[in-house]
Amino acid sequence: MRPPQSDPGDGPHSAAWELLLPAVSAPARTRGRALQAALRDAVRSGRLAPGTRLPSSRDLAADLGVSRGLVTEAYEQLTAEGYLRSGRGAGTWVGDAVRAARPRAGDLAPRTPGSRADFVPGTPDLALFPRSAWAAAQRGVLAGLPHRDLGYPDPRGLPRLRTALAELLARRRGVVADPERIVVVSGVAQATTLLGYALHARGMRSIAVEDPGSPQHDTLYASAGVTAVPVPLDGEGVAPQPLRASGVRAVVTTPAHQFPTGIAYSARRRAALLDWAREVDGLVVEDDYDGDFRYDRAPVGALQGLDPDHVAYTGSVSKSLAPGLRLGWLLVPASWAEDVVERKRTMDLGHPTLDQALFARFLERGDYDRQLRRCQRAYRERRDALVAALHEHFPGSAVSGIAAGLHVIATLPPRHGPEERFLARVTAAGVAVRPLSAYTHRPDEDPGAKEVRLVLGYAHVPPARIAEGVRLMARAAGG
Repeated sequence: MRPPQSDPGDGPHSAAWELLLPAVSAPARTRGRALQAALRDAVRSGRLAPGTRLPSSRDLAADLGVSRGLVTEAYEQLTAEGYLRSGRGAGTWVGDAVRAARPRAGDLAPRTPGSRADFVPGTPDLALFPRSAWAAAQRGVLAGLPHRDLGYPDPRGLPRLRTALAELLARRRGVVADPERIVVVSGVAQATTLLGYALHARGMRSIAVEDPGSPQHDTLYASAGVTAVPVPLDGEGVAPQPLRASGVRAVVTTPAHQFPTGIAYSARRRAALLDWAREVDGLVVEDDYDGDFRYDRAPVGALQGLDPDHVAYTGSVSKSLAPGLRLGWLLVPASWAEDVVERKRTMDLGHPTLDQALFARFLERGDYDRQLRRCQRAYRERRDALVAALHEHFPGSAVSGIAAGLHVIATLPPRHGPEERFLARVTAAGVAVRPLSAYTHRPDEDPGAKEVRLVLGYAHVPPARIAEGVRLMARAAGG
């Protein structure tokens, strides 16, 4: 597909026309609306930046293989809505007043289909899934599973799996793990919802969340009638004074590797957080989403091990195996266990038995430990590749946060700002990135003056593609 003739060279916006191709494959009766929606989305997302000149209706129709009238109608509709502007004999342009929406990170899929380089955080390398070992475990389970285990399961989970999880969490994460207080769940999302309902039942209608932090917590707790109250971070973790001032009695934390800033809570802050929980008779929810992956030293043990009566601990296999398995665990204080288990019972009658038995066997035979070591090696190599590429293509950039997990925070030199312009350029070039500002509740009062700080995921990208993606990003940004 040729770029518009009025946009000379191989500029960053020429790739945007590829976004329209799915629209023209829609059924004839809906093709016009689909084309309008695709154009509108390209403007909103920044793939078509303000001031971009669009090709003539004749040229774009020829490129897309549709009638000129279809394109003309789309141009007229978006001009009326304010997305485009046009003048007699002057062509059609993206409106200067249009500001690309920077959506909250939780509103976006973790991967970006069609991008030339994808650094959106949150996804592991699915090619590392141990298919052979998983298939062997599945065959073994089907051959030996007692008939009685195919009935309605204990809502807490199969005793065999809870016992294996207790051993794993105690050994690898320093958790005080009683199998009777472990609930097998379909990922951290369900664990969060279960806790939300339990909080609501006890009259707790609000919970503090880290700011910046994972925006998924907001919506998950809201579904249970609990309001998320953002509390700012400092260099050691959740700031104590704002937490106390919020008046809440529960808080969600990621102390081993805070998402997204990448810091690890200091020992002093961990102790202060637990002191607060005891004082208010409250609950700390510990989301240990990537606690197994530390590359410069042994991982810091879980906060739950310091006070199992005031910390609910949750994790999953989403980063170590695959998020599509929908398999996780929730370890609750004894005083919360009955409420959570009863809510799990009424929600889905328990997690699928075969999946639980399969994972239990995977744990018992050491396959999960081998998988963690395999991922550890791969992700450490990719982190090193990303840091090296940033230093090569963005001289003067800084990578912050501990050497852990599946993402880094990169602060680019001031010459690459402002953030809004940088994001528009790299997005138009087909590089998918998320700024740190996408993960905060605080309003962006002056986006044009902010430095560029990116949350770059690397686990799902092979080292060679990491280097190429950073090079593309630097070229688009004028680096």
